[in-house]
Formats: sequence, structure tokens, C-alpha cells
Amino acid sequence: MKRKLIEVALPLEAINRESVREKSIRHGHPATLHVWWARRPLAAARAVLFAQLVDDPSSHPDAFPTEDAQRVERERLHKIIEHLVMWENVGNERLLSEARAEIMKSCEGAPPAILDPFAGGGTIPLEAQRLGLEARASDLNPVAVLINKALIEIPPNFRDRPPVFPDLEESEIRTWKGAEGLAADVKAYGKWMRDEAEKRIGHLYPKATLPGGAEAPVIAWIWARTVICPNPACGIEMPLVRSWWLSKKKGREAYIVPNVVADHSHPSGQRVRFDLGRGAAGIPTPDSDGTVSGRKGAVCVSCDSLAPVSHLREEFKAGRGGTALMAVVAEGIRQRVYVAADELHNQAARVARPVDAVDGSIADNPRWFSPPAYGLTKFSELFTNRQLTALNTFSGLVNEARERVLDDAVTAGASRGKRLESGGREAAAYADAVATFLGLAMSGPLARNCTIASWDSGPTGARASTGGSARTESVRTAFSRQALPMTWDFAEANLLGASGASYYSAFKWFIPAVERLNGSVPGIARQQDAVQAATQGCVISTDPPYYDNIGYSDLSDFFYVWLRRSLRSIHPQLLSTMLVPKAEELVANPYRHAGKEGAKNFFEEGFRKVFANARRTARPDFPITVWYAFKQADTAEEGTASSGWETLLDGMIRSGWAITATWPNRSELSNRMIASGTNALASSIVLALRPRPDDAPTTDRRGLISALQAELPDALRKLQQGAIAPVDLPQAAIGPGMGVYSRYAKVLEPDGSQMTVRSALARINEILDQVLSEQEGDFDPTTRFAIAWYRQHGYSTGTFGDADNLARARNTSVERMDRDEILMSRAGKVTLIKPADTQAEYDVLADGHTSTWEVLHHAIRILETEGVPAAGAFLATAKSRPDGAVDPDLVKELAFLLFSVAEKKGWTKDAISFNTVAQSWVDVVDASKAAPRPHEQGEFDFSEVDD
Repeated sequence: MKRKLIEVALPLEAINRESVREKSIRHGHPATLHVWWARRPLAAARAVLFAQLVDDPSSHPDAFPTEDAQRVERERLHKIIEHLVMWENVGNERLLSEARAEIMKSCEGAPPAILDPFAGGGTIPLEAQRLGLEARASDLNPVAVLINKALIEIPPNFRDRPPVFPDLEESEIRTWKGAEGLAADVKAYGKWMRDEAEKRIGHLYPKATLPGGAEAPVIAWIWARTVICPNPACGIEMPLVRSWWLSKKKGREAYIVPNVVADHSHPSGQRVRFDLGRGAAGIPTPDSDGTVSGRKGAVCVSCDSLAPVSHLREEFKAGRGGTALMAVVAEGIRQRVYVAADELHNQAARVARPVDAVDGSIADNPRWFSPPAYGLTKFSELFTNRQLTALNTFSGLVNEARERVLDDAVTAGASRGKRLESGGREAAAYADAVATFLGLAMSGPLARNCTIASWDSGPTGARASTGGSARTESVRTAFSRQALPMTWDFAEANLLGASGASYYSAFKWFIPAVERLNGSVPGIARQQDAVQAATQGCVISTDPPYYDNIGYSDLSDFFYVWLRRSLRSIHPQLLSTMLVPKAEELVANPYRHAGKEGAKNFFEEGFRKVFANARRTARPDFPITVWYAFKQADTAEEGTASSGWETLLDGMIRSGWAITATWPNRSELSNRMIASGTNALASSIVLALRPRPDDAPTTDRRGLISALQAELPDALRKLQQGAIAPVDLPQAAIGPGMGVYSRYAKVLEPDGSQMTVRSALARINEILDQVLSEQEGDFDPTTRFAIAWYRQHGYSTGTFGDADNLARARNTSVERMDRDEILMSRAGKVTLIKPADTQAEYDVLADGHTSTWEVLHHAIRILETEGVPAAGAFLATAKSRPDGAVDPDLVKELAFLLFSVAEKKGWTKDAISFNTVAQSWVDVVDASKAAPRPHEQGEFDFSEVDD
């Protein structure tokens, strides 16, 4: 069996760095085609697929007979991966050809088809196609299938064709490559749709009158939901507002000021008038910023009475909730202009509700959906009447545009041919293809053109300190998280405008993504559940649902009801159901499967079926890869594990798979850890698996533990020496640990029962702790003392007597460590010195007793205050000590050990520092090699003085 690169080594640092960077890339990114939840980074998927198919050099001892030869070849392959994962190279045909050649060589000229049975947002199939592989995507969810059709199935069918929009081809002297002609048509017919919509419904979007009398296009209208005050003596129509802020930009502050005024046309005799405040004086304070406060309810702006949440729910369920226009946001010269609401804009919004509004009920699941608790049970109720009218108009125009594309294609000389769903590739099919993209393009503005979308007034808190979001003073998407919340004040965007929430703006992001879809190999996207899809005999790479984290089908209904309206005639089979199918969706949803236990059983059984089917048709010459994103977090008598991990691993191992490697992929920033025990740093893990031989042996608990003790220490040390961050080590350790467990047909407990995956995970974690503890013997006496003291006290204070006993046992003394500034010993109390409190003037060459502990703490301070180059220069100086007291590998090893201690103790700030320095250590070491040697710098300085 030839081992593949993914089963031996990966350039994780480069993969994770580009995965993080990709989060900030929008222009041309496939994610802009349509919203999907928890997408894998393109960079990581591309790297994993390449490493899944390309042989590791150790598989070819004839060509690479020595470890050095294998290392050199492995580094060459890693260099290809490092270039492949860069966003700038996503269309680099020379590089892609080089990667494809390596795949062909390892696959003897016949690479396998790649199947993702949980295709979702399409990252894995798209990257398989980019690498020249036959990509197959399947998903039960029709929205996911539609996305995958747009990514991998439609573009190859119409590759290298010129556009058919009248005079467009003649207007540009160029060669139309890949999907460029298709993208040009989508853009042209999309503009026709926008212009046509302007003619039909432009009167619904009047301009705003600015101070001074000039008119300007409206960006958004800011509304508040309202209920009648429960105080009988008041009875005012009270606004429900999360925040009065409109703009928090310094020097341009703007906010809404509610004033209660007499109005005898209202039953209460008074109403709320919304005025505007500007500048820093009188701005809302945390106590006065809005009327709605968390779960308590809302406060009346007139009488200060509290309307509890129960009252708000009763009012909305009874149909007594209302809305009030608070302000209008207009487009000024390079800035937003805020004007007070007037009768013109109130009247423009009073549109009759369309009789054919979209149908469909919102899932009654409070974990993901809050609106039903307030009586908003239909998707149509998440939109204003004006929004429904506009979205209906655009949906109808998709089909009208399709007819125009068909006529223009026939006029250009194409035969009519079969429809797209019937396999056609002529005019009718091309018209369906353009319309498919036009329908998908509507989903972008859809998420910002509903009453769940709110106004982003600008950065606060952490966002303010880092410069804030790029999208401020704009309409927020409804899907800021993987749920649909209840919003009180909301922003109604001008769909016909030019702002970020408009149809026109959506196309600015959408079209570049379509242009990059240059699949030269045909792809297939099918609506099929994963159990059936896994029988195809392809090599699998997949990102399955994360137990109960995301309700994909329920969430995608929001888009499906509109996609079905605009594209049902084009994809009649795919969009045949009223809502997204849910009964067979492989998510542990207690609301759908009779509680938590029923959901768990459904999920486990489904996973076992998927991997059992995949095992029966697996190709033994290739591993499969599976992504997952669950951190081990559950602690019970048998040890630490996780329901998500346990279910995934159990389903795979019981189905006959053996785990050969696990690798952490991080697509979030390293300062994102919010608390000990959360899955905040390690985004996901990719596992490599192969079929377990049918004649695999059986062992008992003692045999398993012996095998783990024999193999795990070396494996963990290699992980530490590589690019694994400390926060990822427990996850990465699952690979070699479960690799041992899964090689056995059975592992028997002392009572004869079969050892569970949970129990095996607990044993792996125990040995991981043992290995980290045993590493203490590698360190000098001072460091061993400091580790033991840190484990007991952290950076808090302990007694001198305890410290003295601990120091004597490790052949050192408190007095010496006080002089060396490892700790402070004063008045019978002893405290370790934090990295931030170490002396900036420290001279590592002049220190007569430097320790690994001291070098690590100074490195942390320098890294956090001055960055990698300065930390590298410090390490270069430390390594030049004549006594050779500083070993960079031991410094990194210490960071791993201290991270493990800090995480278990819940010392989050410490854990972040230790994780960051370990994660950056490769860069620090590289910087140290580039730094001038101390004696060279000294000679340079001396010569200047001499001159």
C-alpha cells in the first residue's frame, strides 16, 4: 500500500495561514454566489485533495532510498502545496498544471473521481474540479445542489462561449475564456432586469430631501416595531428599539431622539415623534441606548413602564404589533446623510400586500429561529409589503430574462435544443443556465432586504479598537450568525439603489465569482442523500454536518421559497417540494426526532450507514478524507470526549475504517479563544481513513494501552516539532491514537465487552497528559521548578516555605531564582514573573544562569510587543551563548506544556500567549536565522565607534 502525502506530513503553517487570510477575501470568491453555512476554506480543500492523491516519497524507496532523499522530495511537494493555497494562484494555469501532473503521476495516469456526499456550499467539489479531477457533488438540500450546479456542472457545459446579449460580443475585441462569456451575459441581462424593475416599481422608492433642498437617493429606511404600552394610563404606541444610533463615526455622530408629542388622532392622545440628534453632545449612553433590554422586555419612552417579553409576544401573536418609520438614510457626497422621516416616505411604504406572496412556514425551533415566538410564522411575514412587491417583481423578471436569452441565442445562430435539466447544451439550456445565475444572484440582496436585517451604525468595543468592520453605516445581513433572530428596529434597503444591500451592488460581487468558474472537467451535482451517494465507488472527501450545530435545511428555506418562485420552471424536479426536504437530513435535531436521545440515535445510525456504504465500495489504494469541527469538551467518569467526535469516529470505525492521520485546519484568527474548553481556536480537523483489513486482529485494554504508550510519545513529539499549535494538539493526537485503536477489529474490556470510542478517546487523552508531564524531565532545574510552581499557583502568590521545598527538590534555590528574575520573593511570599513584566533590558548573553523558562518568557514579551523579527533577533542572540544553554525545540516544547496547564486551569489569557508563541515559533526560528550574529553586529558597531 502506497502511503499518501496526507498520511505523513503537510505544510500546515502555510495552509492555515492562507485559510485565515481567505476569510477576508470577497472579490471573486465563490462564497459570494450564495450564502452557505460553515464553508471549508478553498485553500485547505485544495491542499487536502492534492495530498490525498499524491504519493509520499516513502512509498517509493527505489527512487528515494534514504530519509534525506525522501525529505528533499517531500519538501518539493510541500512547496507546490504552499503555492497552490495562495489566493493569487487560484487561476494560475502553470501551477495547476504542475499539480495535476503530480496527481497523474501518483495515480498512474488515471486519477479517481472525487465525491462529496455532503456537498453543501461546494468547496470540495469545486477544488477537485480545479485540480483536473472529475467532481461529483450530492446533497439532499436543493439549495446546496443548485449552488453546486452553478459551481461545477453548468460552467463546463458552456465553456469558452461568447455572450449572446445583442452587440455585446462585437463591443469587446477579445477571446472569451472559461465562464467569461456566461458571466458577461449574466451581467447584461441582470442590468436589463434592474432597469425593467425601475420602470415598474421605481415609484415605490422616492428620493430623500436633504437639508438645503437637494434630493438624493435613499439607501435605507430605519423602522421600529411597535406595540401598545401595557400601562392603561399611557396606551401610547411604544417603539421597540435595540439602539438609537445611526452613525458612531467620530465627528459625524448621528442618532434618533424620541419625543412624545400630543396627537389627538391617536387613541392615547399622544404619539412618538422621531427627531435626529447630531454631534457628540447628548449622544445615547449605554443606559439610554434603545428601549429593548435583553430578555427583560421593553421600556415605554413615555411612562417608563416595562412591557415584559411575554406582553410583546402576546401582542405580535394577536396581530396588534405595528411599525413606525424613524429615519431615512440618504446617499451624500462620500458619506451617509440622515434625515427625519416625513409623510412622503411613510406613504411610499404603504403598499398593498401582494396576493401571491411566497409561501412556507418557518421552523418552530427556538434554538435557530426567534420570530415564530412573536407570531411571525410564515416566511412572507419577514418582509414588508414593499419588499414583497419588489422581490416578486425581480422573481418574475428572471423568467422574462430567460425568454430574452433564448431569443437572442437563437438569433445568434444556436439551435433551440433541449432544456438544461434534460442535458441540453444549446440555446434553451443556455437560457436556463443564465437564468439560474440570475435567480441565485437574488439571494445576496435577499438577506439584506427583510425585516430581520438591521442597521450597522459603526464599530463598538473590540471592533472600534481595531478600526471596525469594513461594512459600517450599512444594512446588516439577516445571517450574521447561523440563525434567524428577532429584530426590533430594522433597516429596509432601497433594492433599486446602489448601496451594499441593493440588487446592483450584489452583482458587483457576484459577477467576478462567475468569471472565475473555469472548470475544464465536467462536474455532476445531484440531489441525493449521503447514504445513497456513498455507494458510487468514488474517492470521498467530505465535510459532513456537525451533529446539531447548524440547521441547514431549516435555514435554507429562507432562500428556497424565493429560488423556487424564480427558478421552478427551469429546475422543476430539483425545486418540486414546497420547502427543503428535512426528514432524512443528517442533523441531530431534537425538535424533529422526539428529543435529544432520538436525535442522537438518528444521527448515529445515519452516519454508520454512510460510512458502511462507502466502505463496501472503497478503493484500497486511496484514503478518504473527512472534515469535522468538534472539540473534545464532555467530561464524564470514563474521561474527556465529545458527542460529536464520538459519533463520527464510532460511525467510521464500526463501518470498517482505520484512521491513518488527523490534521487541524484553522481558518480563524489565533486571538479568538474566548474561554477554556471552547472550540474557538481549532476550526476543524481533517481525518484520513483507509479500509481496515478484514483479518484485523483483536486485543484487550492492556494491549491497546501498551500500543498507545509505545507509539504516541514519538508521534506527539513530531507533532510538536511541526506546525501544530498547542490548542490543536489534543485534536491532532486523535490521529495517531485512534489510528492504533482503529487498526483492531475489536478492543475488549476486562469484562469482555467491546471498548467504546468514548473510552478509547479518554485513554488517548490520559496518555497525552502523561507524555506532556514526562517532558518536564527534559528541562533544566529552574524550568522544572517554575513548571511545578505554575501548575499550582499560575502567576499568583504562594508561600516561601512551599517554594523553598519545591526548589530544593529540583536542585535550585528561591534566592537564586529571585536574583535571576524568574520570580519575586518578598516578605515570605513568592510570585512568578509574568512575560509582560520581564525586563526589557535583559541581556541573554550576560545572564550566567539562563533557563528555558526565562527564554520563553522574554520571547513572549518581545513577540507580543515588537513582533516576529525582534523575537527572532532575541533567539539568535540566545542561541549564540557559548554554553549552548538555549535549545529552540525545548522552548517550543515548554510552550506546549504550559498551554496544556493553562487551558486545564481556565487561565485563558496565559493560554493565548503560550499558544501564540508556539504557533509563531517556526517564523521566529526562521527570523533568527536571518538575524545578524551577535559578534557581526558587535564588529559593525565597533567600526562605527572607531571611525
